[in-house]
This record gives sequence, C-alpha cells and structure tokens, in this order.
Amino acid sequence: MTDHALLMVNLGSPASTSVADVRRYLNQFLMDPYVIDVPWPVRRLIVSLILIKRPEQSAHAYASIWWEEGSPLVVLSKRLQQAMVKEWKHGPVELAMRYGEPSIETVLTRLAAQGIKKVTLAPLYPQFADSTVTTVIEEAKRVVSAKKLNFDFSLLKPFFNQQEYLDSLVASVRPHLQQDYDHLLLSFHGLPERHLTKLDPTGNHCFKSGNCCETASPEVLAVCYRAQCMRSAVEFAKLMGIPDGKWSVSFQSRLGRAKWIEPYTEPHLAELAAQGVKKLLVMCPAFVADCIETLEEIGDRGAEQFREAGGEELVLIPCLNDDPNWAKALNTLCEKAPAMAL
Repeated sequence: MTDHALLMVNLGSPASTSVADVRRYLNQFLMDPYVIDVPWPVRRLIVSLILIKRPEQSAHAYASIWWEEGSPLVVLSKRLQQAMVKEWKHGPVELAMRYGEPSIETVLTRLAAQGIKKVTLAPLYPQFADSTVTTVIEEAKRVVSAKKLNFDFSLLKPFFNQQEYLDSLVASVRPHLQQDYDHLLLSFHGLPERHLTKLDPTGNHCFKSGNCCETASPEVLAVCYRAQCMRSAVEFAKLMGIPDGKWSVSFQSRLGRAKWIEPYTEPHLAELAAQGVKKLLVMCPAFVADCIETLEEIGDRGAEQFREAGGEELVLIPCLNDDPNWAKALNTLCEKAPAMAL
C-alpha cells in the first residue's frame, strides 16, 4: 500500500538569518490568530509594534545558532523525516512547516497531484495548545477547502503521556543523567494564561483553585497545556527514578506583557543557583527538535544567566531530534492515529 502518506508538521523557521527574512517569518507567525488571540485590528497593531525592533534582535539570535546546512529546526526535522522513511510502510513521508517553507499548502497540493488518498497528519508537539496543534489542523482544513482536495485524514493527537514518547525521552536522556549533577530542570515553552483559561471546560481550573494542574481531571487534562506538561514531567521523573527535590519544571519564551503560565524559567535559573545548585541539567520536553528556544534561549542565554547568578555549569540535553528510538516510537504513535474529519 503506497497511497497513505505521513505528513509531519513542525513550527518552522525563517528562510535565513537576514533581518528581512526574520521579519517575514515573525509577521506570519505572530499574525496567526491562534498565537496572538485578539481581534485582527488589535493583533495587527501589536505585531506592527513588535516588528519595529524584534526582527533585528531575533536575527542576531538565529545567527548565533544557525548551522551551515540551515536552520537547526528545519535540518533536524528533515533528518527525522529521513528516519521515518525507514519506519512508515504505507506511502511517502512528507514534512511541512506551519510558518515558512515547505508550507502545509505546498505539501498537501503535491500529495494530491501524486494521487495520495489518505494522509496521517502529525503535528510534532507532545502537548496540546491552540497555538501549535489547532493552528496546524485549521491550516490543513483551509487548504483542503480552498484547493478542493479530497483526502481521508488521520490525526496524531498530543502524546504527552503516551508510553512510546516517555520511553523515548528516558532512553535519550539517561546517558546524560549518568554524570554527576545537582538538579534537572524540565523547561517547557510558555503560553499566556488566557490560552488555557478560555479552553477550560469547568470554568474553575487554571490559577483559580491553586496549583491544580498536578491533579487535573480527565476533561481538563485533555485541553490544559500546563497540566499536560506537568503530567509529562511527573511520568518522566518516575520512569527515571529521579527523587523529588532533584528536578523541577519551568516555562520559557515569554513575549509581551500578558500574564504567562508560571514558574518562569529565567528567574527559576537564578533561584536554583541561589539554592546552591552548581551543575544544572536542562531538558526541553515541549520540543522534539532543537531550535532557537533550546539552543539559544537555554543553551546560550540561559547558561549565561545561570552562571551570573552563581551557578557553575548548565548542560543543555538535546531534544529527541532524529534519534532512532524516537523514530520507531513516532511511527507506532502514527500507526494508532484515529481518523479525523476535515
């Protein structure tokens, strides 16, 4: 059977480190209503103000971690795509980016031209958020409608608590934990609090009743990004046998003045140093491929912040990237993906 494609989707990256390319990428990313969830005129004003200085700052950050082959996120995602070719037996394995190239529209149009009838859509995000998973689904819907394409879709749902994903994390991180270290920090990407509260089916979750993410009900866990991050962290620590007190969770990548989910990574790094942590290991389980948020924000700036606060060494543990164990696990997860109507 060769008419069932696997389409993996990651966030994306600027085409280059030029300010113009970074500005174009940031504009597409930040104008997504699932990223900045305010009415269009307000979003346009906010983004226009961000684009005054941010592209130059971000271009410098991208340049500091850019590889000879290109964006680390894109390069590593392509390597995973090649690894998945060996695992996925049903048809072609494609890769698209939600922002930048190759676009979801380009890839779906090409698959239709090849006569592909079925597509498993695989957003490469362990935890659910509108700004990651929902926007991928909605873009696929838009393309199918606009281009009048006819596919049967299956959807890889967030796999934050799936054994295959957790086992892959354990296998990839275990060698790093065999060295002496004082503390392990699991730093997840952050989100504005309102992204969580507006999806809360109970109306009483998220910041209204204490730190309820650790004991979230199934209906809340299904849509609460922070609860899913906490579940991933707890299950991972349990599988690794890391004692309480030797690991913690934080959230990085704040943007703007809105209240974001806590604790924030930057001050938490300083707190850990103040508590006497000298050697800190950091992993970023919200990402399956290393990118600017891991390599530059944590590996460079985070390490410098930690040292300035009195720590001695911050070691960034690589993401799953194109690890063979991860490719096998991802294939198993995709094989089980349920049908989805677009």
